[in-house]
Amino acid sequence: MLSKVSSAVAAYTQAAEALSKSGAAPKDDGSSFASLITGALRDAGATVARVEAVSLQAVANQADLNEVVAAVTDAEVALQSVIAVRDKVIQAYNDVIKMPI
Repeated sequence: MLSKVSSAVAAYTQAAEALSKSGAAPKDDGSSFASLITGALRDAGATVARVEAVSLQAVANQADLNEVVAAVTDAEVALQSVIAVRDKVIQAYNDVIKMPI
């Protein structure tokens, strides 16, 4: 399951980076919606990377179980947040598409 989570977060992070590199996101002081989402995706990716590192330490018997559980919980919350935002964006898109012209 951890590989599915990290794959999903990595895909969202790559999409956000591609969006920011393509120039589609406005360049400003960082207060735009796109920069907010990009930052959140990077944070989620960093959280998953930390979970993977802590999990590897746990397998090597070098990490505390409480630390592993806390890291996994943080990653789960980050993924749920990313999924919730994605669902809201898709719902908003569908609502806009259904609007009469």
